[in-house]
Amino acid sequence: MQQQQQWRKLSGQIIEGLIEDEVRETVLREKENGNELKVCIGTDSQVKTFIEKTARGKETEFATVIVFVRKGKGGFMYIHNEVTRQKMSIKERMLLEVAKSIEIAYSLCNIFTMYGVDMEVHADINTNPNFKSNDALKEAMGYIQGMGFAFKAKPEAFASSSCANKVVQ
Repeated sequence: MQQQQQWRKLSGQIIEGLIEDEVRETVLREKENGNELKVCIGTDSQVKTFIEKTARGKETEFATVIVFVRKGKGGFMYIHNEVTRQKMSIKERMLLEVAKSIEIAYSLCNIFTMYGVDMEVHADINTNPNFKSNDALKEAMGYIQGMGFAFKAKPEAFASSSCANKVVQ
């Protein structure tokens, strides 16, 4: 049995129940209000040092966002945060960000298809080869496109590089 992820709105309001149900209700409400939607899903992470009474080390916090863009009318997002103490290289971390985005995109894609909502998966990976994250670009692009999703990387990947970046503590 899959553990239910805790999602929230930017305001901090906790989403009770499944994110799939919340997203379906959101799409129906927005369509009823005449809004044309696009959804962008992305994840960002940040490595931090933690200090406890008996230990000191590194932990990585991930923030995954589902960004609803109302064409010409702004947008809003849902947020999920999680922390791990698993040690990983930057390439592993970038690909784990992509995997987290794909996991939620896959769980929601049938809803978006049913209601004609365009969806993109955004990767917080730099297209400039001078940046370390670029090492994961080809694998990330192949992974996302191989799952049948539209792919965006920096600087076009605002869901991961701007929205998720703002909520990763």
